[in-house]
Amino acid sequence: MINQNKLEIIEPRTVWIGEEKAELSLVMYGDYESEACAKAQDVIDLLLKQYDGRIRFQFRHFPLTRIHQFAHKAAEAAVAAVQEGKFWEMHHLLFAHRKRLGSISLKEYALEAGVKDKNFIPKLVDSVYGWTVRADLLEGVGKGVRDVPALFINDQLYEGKFTQPALSKTLLERLPARKKRA
Repeated sequence: MINQNKLEIIEPRTVWIGEEKAELSLVMYGDYESEACAKAQDVIDLLLKQYDGRIRFQFRHFPLTRIHQFAHKAAEAAVAAVQEGKFWEMHHLLFAHRKRLGSISLKEYALEAGVKDKNFIPKLVDSVYGWTVRADLLEGVGKGVRDVPALFINDQLYEGKFTQPALSKTLLERLPARKKRA
């Protein structure tokens, strides 16, 4: 059994993609088994390229365990990857393989992402990262999240469609106009 008391956990809330001084922060609560979340992530990935340097993104875990039996362990596996700086690699692998998220598969994805922890499976079995996932979930509930994907733009819930044109329009409306050079 892994001693959880001595383990200092790096939380997903510290992991961002994009510039730290970006004008807009996007935070999505999601579930790795959700088709809608996978599609929303694809849109976010496009927007990160389109608005390079102007937006930053963070993913928070909100596993819908009543309908997705593997989502919580997949989220724990992503938190395990955070510990080695491999969150985004693992995150994208989990969405790419959302129909195959059993423990053996999670170990395969962790290796592919570059996670070297020899105790990866024992930590999943012992739910070492379970409370970290639950903290994301409870924070989401506190913000009014009831379903996924749920996206917050600068801490405001986005209520539009998760399409590239719709989100891009919203981002353009919220981004400050850039001053033109003379």
